Amino acid sequence: MSSIKITSIETYIVHAVRCNWVFARINTTDGISGVGEATVEMRELTVAEAIQELGRYLVGKDPFAVEQHVHIMNRDSYWRSGVILRSALSAVEAAMLDIKAKALEIPVYELLGGKYRDRVPCYANGWFAGATKPNEFAEKARAATALGFRALKFDPFGSSYLRLSPAERNRAYAIVEAVRDSVGDDVELLIEAHGRLDVPTAIDMAKRLEALQPAWYEEPVAPDNLSAVAEVRRRTSIAVAFGERLFEPQRFLEAFNIDALDIAQPDVCHIGGLLEMKRIASLAALHGRPIAPHNPNGPVCNAMTLQIAASTPNFCYLETMISDVPWRKEIAPEDIEMIGGEMLIPDRPGLGIELNVEAARQYPYEARDLRHYSGALTNIRPANALPWYRVLEGDHVSA
Repeated sequence: MSSIKITSIETYIVHAVRCNWVFARINTTDGISGVGEATVEMRELTVAEAIQELGRYLVGKDPFAVEQHVHIMNRDSYWRSGVILRSALSAVEAAMLDIKAKALEIPVYELLGGKYRDRVPCYANGWFAGATKPNEFAEKARAATALGFRALKFDPFGSSYLRLSPAERNRAYAIVEAVRDSVGDDVELLIEAHGRLDVPTAIDMAKRLEALQPAWYEEPVAPDNLSAVAEVRRRTSIAVAFGERLFEPQRFLEAFNIDALDIAQPDVCHIGGLLEMKRIASLAALHGRPIAPHNPNGPVCNAMTLQIAASTPNFCYLETMISDVPWRKEIAPEDIEMIGGEMLIPDRPGLGIELNVEAARQYPYEARDLRHYSGALTNIRPANALPWYRVLEGDHVSA
């Protein structure tokens, strides 16, 4: 225990085009502040209020007693679950770990078992922004691999929902085929379905796509039916990746027990925190499964996920948005470097990131609706989006 006490909790909602980032900052009596992220797409105002409600318990408490506080806040919520509560817990837990590690002058990963790796392989997301035709996907895929990415994730299914017509099936296949022809066989293709398909359609598309050798088939059916996911997995040779919309360790345990997935994808912003993420990673390891966390959100989420990557042996891929809003660097200077498609893990104390609250106030909340079924799926990046990391060649910056 420490003599440090929590004095206040602040929340900041920052417009980021795809959604709004939700940040929490916990302040303490000795001047150390900690940050966390709880971005819940399309429910940002709600989760920000939930963080403030947790503040009624946290103010006056010792931030070092992380496990105790998370347990009590979960218990005293009465409902004990739901993506809003679990995401709010994620943010305040990360902020407390950030404070504790800063006070001890160590990275958070030292509180999670210590460093296992110095860098982590990344796959690119968002590289396809604006593409609608197979040749456009192919051109953008070449540009992504030129940055060093050796794995590309994309959803080729347009605005489809549940069933695909023959033309829609042929179009989806043509997009994946064009990307495969463009980048060759040494780049992994990760096919995203956003839970949009019914079981027979998901199975049919999997069998068609097997010839193109995707590395995984992500969330092929709705996330609320684990037996349906398991059925798709049994009927295809493509590895099934799943879990971004599961927010309880118990649900992951159920998924492992019925062999519903090959690659677990918990989101550190939704699962209840970094300690819960480590527990899920351990469950996955006991079942011989890797984890590849969902990580398309803001800079603090990425910093949180990097602490998991640093300390987790069965961490296989870091989801990385290939570009982002220009003001990302204003909100939270990250100083992130990549080499050969791998992100170097910083060794700075805490989460290794600070929130510029004055900059955050310059980009206030803007309501956003889900794009997946509107025909605007690939409008995921603004026209002025920029890389938010530096690409290295050896010891020199090239881009």
